[in-house]
Amino acid sequence: MNPPAVLQTPGFAHYSLAWSPFYNTRLALASSANFGLVGNGRLHIVSLVPGPAGPTLKLDKHFESQDGLYDVAWSEAHENHLVTASGDGSIRMWDIMLDNLAIAAWQEHTKEVFSVDWSNIQKDIFVSSSNSLSLTSPTKWKPDRPRSIVTLQAHHACVYQALFSPHQPDLVATCSTDGTLKIFDLRSPAYASGPGTNTFTNPLSAAVLTVPASPSEILTLDWNKYRPFILATGSVDRMVKVWDCRMVKTSGDPQIGAACETSLPGHEYAVRKLQWSPHTPDILATASYDMTCRIWSTTPMGPQPALRYIHDAHTEFVVGCAWSLYDEGLLASCSWDSRLNIFRP
Repeated sequence: MNPPAVLQTPGFAHYSLAWSPFYNTRLALASSANFGLVGNGRLHIVSLVPGPAGPTLKLDKHFESQDGLYDVAWSEAHENHLVTASGDGSIRMWDIMLDNLAIAAWQEHTKEVFSVDWSNIQKDIFVSSSNSLSLTSPTKWKPDRPRSIVTLQAHHACVYQALFSPHQPDLVATCSTDGTLKIFDLRSPAYASGPGTNTFTNPLSAAVLTVPASPSEILTLDWNKYRPFILATGSVDRMVKVWDCRMVKTSGDPQIGAACETSLPGHEYAVRKLQWSPHTPDILATASYDMTCRIWSTTPMGPQPALRYIHDAHTEFVVGCAWSLYDEGLLASCSWDSRLNIFRP
């Protein structure tokens, strides 16, 4: 394997990265000063530049924020727009062709916003998750829409990630401190109705499936891009698990379960991020606090192990990984060591 292309951003620890759905060489990188504990944040726009000695990374521009940035998602409708999740509870929308000013901002969350995800089917909405004990699904992006369009009481604990299904536009999956994976159908009633109720103070739980997926906190999840209702989770107990939510099983517990299709032990510390390959249905990338990014096959053939590759070039927690949407086998990872690595195992 060739050495990775590397971009260093001194003073800013990385939290998340995302490839542009419009340009195969453009990435966005969300980062925070002082490891996100205190101080400002920075959104970096990065280009992958081909060269005779291999590709290199170029910082095109950056945007400053007043608090740390924990996640970033590109718009599926506009090539220059993206949204960021911030430690101060705000969600901001940026236009990368403009100067360092957000073009829109929302402040419904009362604590840290940990994730944002733009729907690739309904391209005018995105979903966010927060530490404020609620999952918020804002918004159809119109200048006159100052509030979210749906708020769900998802978990009774911090919601680390919320993702739209790539197969059905109204399904959202969430994971939480409470160790559960939940699926919500946004077509279900989301609010109580009747005398003395309103849409902001009386949310209902609309989960159509609750999976007790881990005895510890679940930090990350992802939908398989080829197999509907197949999801992967990564948790504090170092486990990566693949769930088949079609194989519903019930017990005396009021929660509903799903079949664990595959367990992938191997990480030495908590699994912070994972993502299915957009090109191959059984390839999964994971990032961990053990300072590695790993690639797994969820359907190993014969004696071939499930673990296919370990990328150990980082020197701090690896908190983000993302497959290129257009270049099969190209993977990016980001870390608290302020390094963005792009490599091809």
